[in-house]
Parts: sequence; structure tokens; C-alpha cells
Amino acid sequence: MESLKQRISKYLIDYRRDKEEAIKDLEKKSSNFKEFKEELIKNDIVSEEELLIIFSREYKIPYLDLEKYHLPKENKELLPQDLASRYKVVPISRIGDVLTIATSNPLDIVVIDELYLATSFKRICPVLCKEEKINKFLNNLYVIKEEKEQNLKEDIFSKVSVKEQSFDESIGIETLVKESKLPPIVRIVDLIIYEGIKRRASDIHIEPTSSDVSVRYRIDGVLQHGLSLPKVNQDAVIARLKIMSSLNITEFRIPQDGRFKVKFEGKTIDFRVSSLPTNFGEKIVLRILDSSNLSYGIDKLGFSEKPLKLFEKALGSPFGIILVTGPTGSGKSTTLYSIISKFNNPQKNIITIEDPVEYQLDGVTQIQVKPEIGLTFAHCLRSVLRQSPDIIMVGEIRDAETADIAIKASLTGEFIFSTLHTNSSVGAITRLIDMGIDPFLVASSIIATTAQRLVRKLCLKCRVKDEIEDNVLERLGFKPTTPELFRPRGCPACNYTGYYGRFALLEVLLFDDIIREMIIKRASEEDIVNYARKERGFISLKEDGFDKCCQGITSLEEVLRVAG
Repeated sequence: MESLKQRISKYLIDYRRDKEEAIKDLEKKSSNFKEFKEELIKNDIVSEEELLIIFSREYKIPYLDLEKYHLPKENKELLPQDLASRYKVVPISRIGDVLTIATSNPLDIVVIDELYLATSFKRICPVLCKEEKINKFLNNLYVIKEEKEQNLKEDIFSKVSVKEQSFDESIGIETLVKESKLPPIVRIVDLIIYEGIKRRASDIHIEPTSSDVSVRYRIDGVLQHGLSLPKVNQDAVIARLKIMSSLNITEFRIPQDGRFKVKFEGKTIDFRVSSLPTNFGEKIVLRILDSSNLSYGIDKLGFSEKPLKLFEKALGSPFGIILVTGPTGSGKSTTLYSIISKFNNPQKNIITIEDPVEYQLDGVTQIQVKPEIGLTFAHCLRSVLRQSPDIIMVGEIRDAETADIAIKASLTGEFIFSTLHTNSSVGAITRLIDMGIDPFLVASSIIATTAQRLVRKLCLKCRVKDEIEDNVLERLGFKPTTPELFRPRGCPACNYTGYYGRFALLEVLLFDDIIREMIIKRASEEDIVNYARKERGFISLKEDGFDKCCQGITSLEEVLRVAG
């Protein structure tokens, strides 16, 4: 069977008889078609345009002169800039689920397949065009976004010049403050914050490296790359953020914490700021706290019906302790704040003890612990009990003293919510006993323990059916009648991650007399879980996740990543 190189060679010999020997010679010397094509053009045997016309006739692919067409700026929405630039293709038009692209290499099947997999289009149709013209139209079509970022960077390079400093050098503070207030620096910081809010980021990481300053956004729990800023303006950008956060700009040797607020689309958004010294300068992390997310209520957090009913039953208790467990970033604080919002009314005296205070709630007394002056969780809790509280939220039970005070307070009629760092709901029991709390006190005071994790939702615009062997599903605990499962693919709507948004998996261990008796007798975690599953409607995090997979809300790999 003839290769593509041989077929085009024969066609060219018929087309250019005077160059037959040269064509044959180049064909032998070239190891592949791409190299053959480049040598033909380089040796003036045929022009790129003539070669494309030959392709057009041979493979029945239309040839298009882009300069004769006007492409609307809206076309850039058909294909992301990174894909268009990587594969040197221009989106021409869309008809239904068919995307037409201009390319100088229509025979590269890999590119067509990659575009098909990375977009939501059912079919990719190529047309031919010179590479020079494709590059020109790529620059014209995507220039708006590039110019926006490039102009900001050029302004910084041309108008601001901050001398790089190491931690061992003295810094001209007056100069640094002046530089941080110049328009280019203000604009670049505003752009970083604006992009974070628009992209639904929970955190913005500004990380100095040896050559530049990298900006990354944590979206749906996963970090994604943003801007790269010039190294020369690192100190000015960081100083700007520290001034906004009321941090000490003269101190760069120790970590600092601060906060600021911005107005965005009619609502106020809090930013919690943390600075940390590193080898290449101070790293800044901005935590985005949107208090409007707390007004939805716990029934809008994505909990499944069964665990939610158990949780709401626990919330109906007049006193006791409810513990929310899970690792950092699992949504514990959001759950607690949603509970507080549910109970918040003028008839209730609600007091929170936090480190730090993440969301500021009207009508709620909030206390920031300060261990450096002796204002610890335990100290605050003792004082709060003298304030006649109806509900107390303790940000975290970190030590035996705090746990002991909370438990004894709940036995005298207080309703307390708190968090604990354990991997499961039943693990909270073992953790408290390991802290030195008597099993009788644990059994008497705890109403329920919960565990939760945040799982990414599949993008509904691009999810595809997941083919998994039955024996694998059975090993994971799925029944033979499992409905269709889905996996991520990626599209412009989800920034090619395959996921958009998050929801919570929840397991609830609701205590009853038998569970309390098992705790007093120091029964194993496995025995408690087996009883709770049989008699109390308990389902584990993984089981809750599998149920969401069967509903097509998330993928199996995501549940296994988060819940084990």
C-alpha cells in the first residue's frame, strides 16, 4: 500500500515534470511526509498554496482563503485559545453539533481526534488554509484576551521598576508603598481578584518562583494555572495585597494573617489573607469567602436524602453535642455556618469561638481565639458559658481541655456544635476517648457524629458513558443492576476539566441507647457501624458516593479519590 508521501510524490511529478528528479530525491531523503512537505516548499518545487490545492483535489477537502472572509469575534467562543493555538486551527463556523476548522495539515488525524475529545461537538470538519494566514487570524481572533493581560504586563514592565530584594537585604518601605499604589500594580491585583471570583475559585495562590510570580486558582478543589507575573514587580504586588489586608509590610520573616472585603455584583465578598516566607519571597494565599453561599440552608448543600434526615433529626435535640468531622477543605465550616444560619433569630443567643472567624454573621456573637495572649478555645468556652448562650459553635476541638469543657457544658443543657479531625463519624468516638474523655461522658453528651467530603460534580454538557467491567463493579460493592455510570470528558463550559461545581458526601451516626451502651463497653468501631447500618439507617461516605454515581452526578473515580 502506498504511503501518503509516495502518493503526493507521484501527483507532483505529473504536475511538475521539470522537477521530477528533485522530487524523487527529496522523497528518498525525507523520513516522513511532514519533512517531505517542508523540503518541497523550501526548495521552491511547489508553494504551500499549490500543495494545499493538490491536497484539496486529491482528498476532496475544500481550500479556503481566509483573507476573503470576515470571522466574527464570537467565533473564539467555539474553541478555547489554548487548543486553537496548540494545534494551529481557526474555528470557522458551527452548524448544530458540527464544527468547521481551518488547518494547514488536515491529514493529521490525531489533531482532529483531540479536538473531538476536548469539545462537545459530534463532528470536526477541516478546510485547508495556509499556515501563515492561520497564524494571522489566530492573533486577530484571540487578541482581546491576550491584549488585556499583555497590556497589564507591559505597563508593569515599562512604568514600574521595583528592585528585587532578598530577605537578607533592607527594603525601602516608602518606595515600596509608593510603587504598590501605581496604576499598573493596582490593575494587576484587581485582575487577579476579579479572575478568582469569576472562575468560582475558593483560593488564589500567588507563588514567587526563581524566574516569575505564578498565580493559581483552586477551582472545585483542584488548582489551575492562571497568570504569570514578571519577577521584577513581585515585591510591589505583594506589598499591595498586604496593605489591602492591613498586614505589616515591613515584616517579611514570619507568617501573617489578615483580611479585606470587595464589592462584586451587588454583594460583599470577604478575603482571608495568609502570607508565608519562602526561598523566593513571600507566598500569598487569598481565601475567598462568599457569605451568600450560607443562606441556602443545609438542605441545599447536596446531602443525600437518608443522611440528611438523620442530620435534621439530630438538630431537633434540645441540648448535647453534634460533631462534624473531616479533613481540611471538606466543607465542615460551611456546614456549621449553614446550621447557625438556620437557627439564627432574635430569640436565640448564639456565640461562636473560631480560629479564624471566616464569615461574619449578623446577630451572632463571634470570638476570634488568640493563643498568643492566652485566649484559647478552652478559655473562651469557659467565659462563653457565663454569657447565657442558647447555641455555641466551637470551631475545632483540638485538645482534651476543650473537649472536657464542651462535654460537661452539654450535660448541663447547652447545645454545642464543633468539628474534629477524624476520617469517619465513628472515628470521632475513638478520638475523644484517646484524648482522655471517659466513655460514659462521650456516650451521655454526643447526639450525633458526622463525616463529610466534597466531591466534584460532572459537567452535564460533556459527561460521557463510562464502560466498567461487571466484576470490577461487584468488587466495589455495586449490584449487577447498576444503572449507567458516567465519566468526565471536558468542554469549554468546565474549562476542560470535565467537572463543574461540588457537592458534599455525608455519613451520619445518630446515637441511641444501644450505641451509647456499646461506647461505654468500648465496643469496636466495626461493631458500632454494623449495628448503625442495620438499625439506624447509617450509610458510609463511599456508599453515599456510589449512590451519586448511579444518579449520574459524579464519577466513580472521583468518589474513590475522595472517599477511598
